[in-house]
Amino acid sequence: MVASRTVDVLLVSPDPRSRELTALTVRSIERRLGEALRFRAAGNGDLGIKAALRERPQVIVADEIASRAGAFALAKTVRDDRDPFTGVIVILLERSQDAWLARWSGADAWFVKPPDPFEVADRLWELLEHRGMLPQEERV
Repeated sequence: MVASRTVDVLLVSPDPRSRELTALTVRSIERRLGEALRFRAAGNGDLGIKAALRERPQVIVADEIASRAGAFALAKTVRDDRDPFTGVIVILLERSQDAWLARWSGADAWFVKPPDPFEVADRLWELLEHRGMLPQEERV
């Protein structure tokens, strides 16, 4: 039996265009993975928190400008939950000076917008691989 290779990704941004561009960036790891990623979207940080804790995606990519609760609040909340989120969190920053907030919030990686899509994809792959979160083929 071959295990599912699907990786779930939650995109959090109030801007549909930003979510679309982020999905294109993240989608570039599909070739290495050998299967399509499954994307979900949340239009603000509050919805992102609820979706992350309910659905437990392997990856969250949050836009710093996520309205209501922002990307930093989202990351901090899901990391500090009584059942902490253990997936990868990437934050897209408006300015490099906010890197300390991304680190404080528990993000695994952060990039100043607009990020280099290859750099984001490579870092995301490294994080998934390092944590053993890439789906493996299993034979029974």
